[in-house]
Amino acid sequence: MAKAAKVTTQQQDAVPSARAFSVFERMVAWRYLHSRRKEAFISVIAGFSFVGIMLGVATLIIVMAVMNGFRTELISRILGINGHMIIQPVDQPLNDYAQLAQKFSAVPGVTMALPLVEGQALASGKQSAGSGALVRGIRAEDLEKLKAVSGNIRSGNLTGFATGDGVLVGSRLAASLGLGAGDRITLVSPEGDVTPMGVSPRVKSYTISGVFEIGMSEYDASIIYMPLAEAQAYFNADGIVQSIELFLANPDLVDQLRPKIEAAAGRQIFITDWRQRNQTFFSALQVERNVMFMILTLIVLVAALNIISGLIMLVKDKGSDIAILRTMGASSGSIMRIFFMTGAAIGIVGTIAGVALGVVVCLNIESIRQFFSWVSGTVLFDPELYFLSQLPAEMSFGETVSVVVMALTLSFLATIFPAWRASRLDPVQALRYE
Repeated sequence: MAKAAKVTTQQQDAVPSARAFSVFERMVAWRYLHSRRKEAFISVIAGFSFVGIMLGVATLIIVMAVMNGFRTELISRILGINGHMIIQPVDQPLNDYAQLAQKFSAVPGVTMALPLVEGQALASGKQSAGSGALVRGIRAEDLEKLKAVSGNIRSGNLTGFATGDGVLVGSRLAASLGLGAGDRITLVSPEGDVTPMGVSPRVKSYTISGVFEIGMSEYDASIIYMPLAEAQAYFNADGIVQSIELFLANPDLVDQLRPKIEAAAGRQIFITDWRQRNQTFFSALQVERNVMFMILTLIVLVAALNIISGLIMLVKDKGSDIAILRTMGASSGSIMRIFFMTGAAIGIVGTIAGVALGVVVCLNIESIRQFFSWVSGTVLFDPELYFLSQLPAEMSFGETVSVVVMALTLSFLATIFPAWRASRLDPVQALRYE
């Protein structure tokens, strides 16, 4: 037997091997993907591997897209009503805010300069004893430029605000107080009038000229816009503002514009930007995104391990076929490539199916959320918890490519050991598998 095996080995070495990934190798690999009845169990394992890779890739794409969309929506809404750079006084109050706003607006790259007066107040209406609110005093002409607010008026208009007789209230705050456009809202400020008995809270009612909805529940449930002159009188800030917020054409250029803004001010000012104010929040989002990517990669890794087990069982089942192929002159490299293509095909098709599934889900993510909310009878992605009224999804081409490369790499690596194992079998050893 040993002599016969030696002769057979010499004969197959004398036969020239087919070129790499030839039609013959692809045909045999494709044949092994179609199981007969006695090989059904191997097909089941291959099927689970395919489904695992598909779901893993789709889940990665969907989760990354949702987290990207979540971050983009939050940034757009946060920067939609908050300045990219905030100017605050150092040695003297901002009593010349009108002139400073003009100087800042003239700096190239600055699109808008908004003098602001801010203060906390207790708002009350018909259906609630009171709710905390952030009152922001702003000029009427500046509010019209602030499209995140003026372009999202759900009821009422800006007429009353422009004449100084009304305020704008966030939609969720108005709903919680049972108020609407035309109703009166009562504001109570602890920084009131000074009397012989001490400081008494200031209580005043205003007509709601309009109700706005930005789409970020934290802002819609807490912000009230008031004409600047009225806010200065209400918060005892006659003739001054607390800050000037600058909106830039490109928010990422705050460092480049900082020296120009300081030069335009002509005096000492304290400057903060949107990155400093939201650094903790966006850093937490980035960490969460990276951790989720690593955790969900384990799904693809488990599916790749299923490819290993399926191919090892296939090699054991095809022992006689390997012996015949080697006797006919197939080289060890040819055998390795055949089983490599068999396993890699599962990874490639599973990855393509996963990308297709992920894209379809991302394009219809809000409809899917509403469907599952209807089926379960619960509110999925509650705006009160997640700040946004809709579930966002924004696919990134670079991230999608990285997911595809990662899935294909794991799939290819999973096929190497079983394929190498098959290539190491000589005809005699292969027959012992039967």
